[in-house]
Amino acid sequence: MGQTTIASLEGELAMRFDCREDTIQLTPLWKGDRFDDGRPRVPDDIVTRMAYVTTEEAWGVLWRKGYEYQFEGGWLNLHPDRVLVGRAVTGVFVPQRPDLHECLMTHGHEQEGRVGEMNSWLIQTLVKDDVAVIDLFGKIRKGTFSGGNLSTAIAARTQRGQVIYGGIRDAQQILQIPDFGTFCRGIDPTGIEDVTMIGLNVPCRIGNATCMPGDIVLGTFSGILFIPPHLAEEVVEHSEEMRLREAFGFTRLRQGIYTSSEMDTAWTDAIEADYAQWLAQRTEEEKARILWEERSS
Repeated sequence: MGQTTIASLEGELAMRFDCREDTIQLTPLWKGDRFDDGRPRVPDDIVTRMAYVTTEEAWGVLWRKGYEYQFEGGWLNLHPDRVLVGRAVTGVFVPQRPDLHECLMTHGHEQEGRVGEMNSWLIQTLVKDDVAVIDLFGKIRKGTFSGGNLSTAIAARTQRGQVIYGGIRDAQQILQIPDFGTFCRGIDPTGIEDVTMIGLNVPCRIGNATCMPGDIVLGTFSGILFIPPHLAEEVVEHSEEMRLREAFGFTRLRQGIYTSSEMDTAWTDAIEADYAQWLAQRTEEEKARILWEERSS
């Protein structure tokens, strides 16, 4: 065996922001494609279909699988009429400690070639359909991760939005960004100060929820739900099945064939058979209208 030197040991232990190997190690249940940074790449089709899923539909799947800490509510939502869906890129900040801050700033600039302040480092990694998910430990004053300029940059890169467990500034400008969702804890005119980013694409605590890089973010009027990548397809399929069943139930109730109590409890074998026949009689166009047009109207 060769002698272990201080230099080789430092090389093995050298920290990295946005470490591909760490992300892959922490997301072993995902068996599909990945981005260059190691994040699970949930297919675009699933991301698109997720926009029609309600919080409760998705939450029910996660809860039954044992994922009880994926939802956080109580947000300031700049566009409550919009649904935010995308793949999470996470950033974790802590209150600034001078020695740690100087060390990580130097590391980022000199070892990884990063430019500017730490909040810009994360933005520079974003790609289409990403959502910036930022743990600023609830800080609002001097905890404004993004303002008009950085939010515009996030929008240009992702066409999606941002979830900030902290503050924003320039809210009047952010409100004008088309098709861009923002969830935050508050608004303040101060800039971001006295914080240090200690992790980029690492496990991230957002209130009572845990977000992993590559999670599917579902932001609705209800709040934010972080969906593990390996469960995203199941969530979508469960929601679509529920919508079809609801359409069948509403039809039969209007026709007076069943009572509300029969529809609200476990269906009998006869009702299940009726539903299967009804579903088989629907064209693909009819199913699409039920799944997409009615939910979006």
